[in-house]
Amino acid sequence: MLNSTTKQLIFDMASDHNTLTHKQIQVRIPNDYHQEPVISRLVSDYGLVVNITAALLAANAVGDGWFKLGLEGTETQIQNGLTYLQNLELQVWDERDILLD
Repeated sequence: MLNSTTKQLIFDMASDHNTLTHKQIQVRIPNDYHQEPVISRLVSDYGLVVNITAALLAANAVGDGWFKLGLEGTETQIQNGLTYLQNLELQVWDERDILLD
């Protein structure tokens, strides 16, 4: 049987796991990925809410696309989404990197 302190610790850990957080990133999506639903997969596969706050695209989708994204989700969802972008070998900057540049 669990004592009350252990029950509270388990509840606190579960609550932190479900707490929503926000993260601002910038991502460069090379021309090779223009036909891939990279941003859509952050929503459908990782459960993130994605807000495109800025974007730079060429008129004929020539060259790289640059996106400034606001991500909302749990820490786990955000980390999994960032891992997905890293696995695609995309350049990603988070708000700390942007502030330092």
